Amino acid sequence: MTLHKTLILAALLGTTAMAAQAQTLKIGLESDPDALDPDRSRTFVGRIVFTAMCDKLIDVSPELDLVPQLATDWTVSEDGLTADMTLRDGVVFHDGTPFDAEAVKANIERSQTLEDSVRKSEVSSIEQVEVVDATHLKLHLSAPDAPLLAQLADRSGMMMSPAAFDDMAAAPVCSGPFKFVNRVSQDKIELEKFADYWNADAIKLDAVTYLPIPDSTVRLANLQSGDLNMINRLAATDVETVKGSSNLKYERADGLGYQGITFNTGNGDRADNPFGQDARLREALSLSIDREAINQVVFSGLNASASQFSSAASPYFDDAFPVQERDIEKAKELMAEAGYPDGLELELQAPNRPENQQVVQMIQAMAAETGIRIKLVAKEFATMLSDQAAGNFEASQVGWSGRIDPDGNILGFVSTDGGFNDGKYSNPEVDRILAEARAVSDQAERQDLYHQANEILNADKPLFYLYNEAWLYGVSDKVEGFTPNPDGMIRLENVSLTE
Repeated sequence: MTLHKTLILAALLGTTAMAAQAQTLKIGLESDPDALDPDRSRTFVGRIVFTAMCDKLIDVSPELDLVPQLATDWTVSEDGLTADMTLRDGVVFHDGTPFDAEAVKANIERSQTLEDSVRKSEVSSIEQVEVVDATHLKLHLSAPDAPLLAQLADRSGMMMSPAAFDDMAAAPVCSGPFKFVNRVSQDKIELEKFADYWNADAIKLDAVTYLPIPDSTVRLANLQSGDLNMINRLAATDVETVKGSSNLKYERADGLGYQGITFNTGNGDRADNPFGQDARLREALSLSIDREAINQVVFSGLNASASQFSSAASPYFDDAFPVQERDIEKAKELMAEAGYPDGLELELQAPNRPENQQVVQMIQAMAAETGIRIKLVAKEFATMLSDQAAGNFEASQVGWSGRIDPDGNILGFVSTDGGFNDGKYSNPEVDRILAEARAVSDQAERQDLYHQANEILNADKPLFYLYNEAWLYGVSDKVEGFTPNPDGMIRLENVSLTE
């Protein structure tokens, strides 16, 4: 063999060895994220991708404590009007530009002023970001804002490179452990390890690829075949299959969020329908539903029936509003009282995930007993959210992944200018109560205010709740170091793949 051929063979062997050593984690998601821009993003799966790509000022521990990430320390003044924050030194964005207090100021101001930002209500209390120096800033607030730190532990606190603001959705640039490489819509999102990450020693993987696969059966099949290393939202009916597999692991965390039905009460022409204009009909639909039957049939009893925006695990859960029991006779009385003794139609859209479709099919059958004839429309999730925002819906079976502060589960959905208030419900008294709840830090006072809000919302029913979701995962036994979190995010620090 000539020296030339020997060198080529050595190079090929070296390349093969490197490829074999490269660790790419492949994660199957239940849907494709919307815009990869934290200010514009609304999807749960988008938050999962951001967790690998976009560090936040503050993070959330598995015990639901606020812990440092890009901010190493913070204090709030006694009057609640100033948050003093120290930033991590030496951090750079994926484009090499520095992360500093000026970058935080630019990010917060973008969240407040970008025309289509859905973060505006989350950071509305911040009147001024004072840059003290590169690693020190002060947030001056218009009023005390108890949930603000929790908001900065989510998309409002995700830091993007100001140099990349204009093209963020197509080519996101953040400062997290993995940087954006490529996206093919409805197919895959590819990230690679960021060599200059501030906590690089904790990142064992070379790359991560997210693959949207709405069909839970197909997701599981890909996991079983080894084409995926982890799947999100494992179907409850597949849990025993995963548990019984010799090369798979089952992981679970109780979630903070809910699934429910939101009505279009004031967003454009399509709000002009009986259910959009009459709370009695919305109540009739709610009374038609056996929530525990849905939990048992679709979710094998692994979820919990829901009655309000705080789950039973939250200190803000209100015992005065228990899960509503099914009552067909009462539902029929309300229908007759509203002028529809012979029934009426409702168009209900839902994500094209099998579990959501099973839920709405059960609701369709249950509601028919009351005289409510439901027309089901299945949509890809990001498309459904876009249609909601545009007012192109009557009712929508949609959920929320949940936040550690109750404000994050309700304000954006029912306040007049809320970023997720797709039905455009508006009640000045609800606005007042929720604003007051943000301004007090005493838990008992906040509980009383949320009780008042619940009383109004339970009567108006711009949305109602079906179940609280648990986060279920199927994981290859080659994956080590993964810890599920109640917020549903997939954190990749110290996660690795074995041969």
